[in-house]
Amino acid sequence: MISLTEIKDSVLHLLFPHVCAGCGSDILSKNSIICMRCVEAMPETNFELHTGNPVEKLFWGRIPLTAGTAQFYFTKESLMQHLMHQFKYKGNKELGLQLGRLMGEQLVKSGNYIVDALVPLPLFPAKEKRRGYNQATILCEGMNEVMNIPVLEKVVTRPAHTETQTKKGRIERWKNVEGKFVVADPAAIQGKHLLLVDDVVTTGATLESCGLALLNAGDIKLSIAALCVANR
Repeated sequence: MISLTEIKDSVLHLLFPHVCAGCGSDILSKNSIICMRCVEAMPETNFELHTGNPVEKLFWGRIPLTAGTAQFYFTKESLMQHLMHQFKYKGNKELGLQLGRLMGEQLVKSGNYIVDALVPLPLFPAKEKRRGYNQATILCEGMNEVMNIPVLEKVVTRPAHTETQTKKGRIERWKNVEGKFVVADPAAIQGKHLLLVDDVVTTGATLESCGLALLNAGDIKLSIAALCVANR
């Protein structure tokens, strides 16, 4: 016999389909928004396991990092681009939380990211208002569920507007963000090892600018973790 719970679940599935954010399959766990097939297809970098990895090298001679990583490779017309588009522009915060949990799980396993707090890279306030949330904060919230590390969302702000970085070269990107971050509460970060988190790292100009603001605010150690790195 079919139970009332099964009938209820079937009706809810018809009205509100629970499907994979990657491929649209309905064969996935109730607690997941990405099916196992897509999870396994996501192109992991494994940078968190290695010192001197490409993300760390990107910042050599620019800012002193304790560690740096990005969880997945990002390429155009790929599964990761599809997932990132849903997360950033289609309001899929639950997807962002799961991606954050995946990041947190790998960082914990590596043993190389023992930090005191997570700091999401801030958005310009008007941009965050239009989008409805800061994607880096959502990632941090997902990471916190696994790592049990506080998220310092308001410790650094981005009060000045900057143009989109998408079509700018490295020097242009740096000029566009230089000096655009302000540490609002220096006392809250003194003596801490901070993990600065963003969704995608390309040239690293934005993370560099924010990282310098944090480092100049006091006695801290800084590491960086991004969800994706542009595969150039």
